[in-house]
Amino acid sequence: METVTPQVVFTIFGIAIKDSVVSTWVIMVVLITLAWFVGKYKPGIAEVIIDSISGIVASVMPDDTKVIKYLSILGTLAIFLVVANIFSVIPFLVAPTANINTTLALAIVVFFAVHGFGILEKGPWGYIKSVASPIFILPLEIVSQVSRTVSLSIRLFGNILSTDLIVAIVFSIIPFFLPLPLVALSILTGVLQAYIFTVLASVYIASAVVVEDKETERRRLKREASRSS
Repeated sequence: METVTPQVVFTIFGIAIKDSVVSTWVIMVVLITLAWFVGKYKPGIAEVIIDSISGIVASVMPDDTKVIKYLSILGTLAIFLVVANIFSVIPFLVAPTANINTTLALAIVVFFAVHGFGILEKGPWGYIKSVASPIFILPLEIVSQVSRTVSLSIRLFGNILSTDLIVAIVFSIIPFFLPLPLVALSILTGVLQAYIFTVLASVYIASAVVVEDKETERRRLKREASRSS
């Protein structure tokens, strides 16, 4: 169990820094360095990655959605999660997403992104009307928003932790016979969970920014009226 539960590595001013936090810092340094290197020397690789993530996001958003507006946060989440979820295959390191605090933080980022993009797209009042029309469903909408944020974090945490547990248990029983299949299982699960998290985040953002046909027509008429005046 010690290999899959967060362990204190050191303390800073009395604050315990656990191995999952250290792994997160390492991942950040690695990704920033790779992003700089790829952007400078291998831009073709960056284009392939961006096109792949853009295709995934576009597949779950309405056809007329400008995916590029949301690619910065969704692409960052996808790349970070792929690396973070499979980080435990490296000896002496742990997957940050096997810690509920990490997955909850990521889900909260998605929560604020959803509402932030919704407000930017529809305006504050328009967005409030879209989520609270009629007004008596507002409490249910609040419960729904909170519950899906919790669900997003627990789903990712549970899958990554359970995979790490299986790997740790089997390694302790037969450490020399099944390393490669278990590493493959860990990588497959990590990539799959990163995909699911990104797709769900895309769906949530799409549901917040989609503008009803009547609202679109109203905006068009308003623009035409302003041009004619």
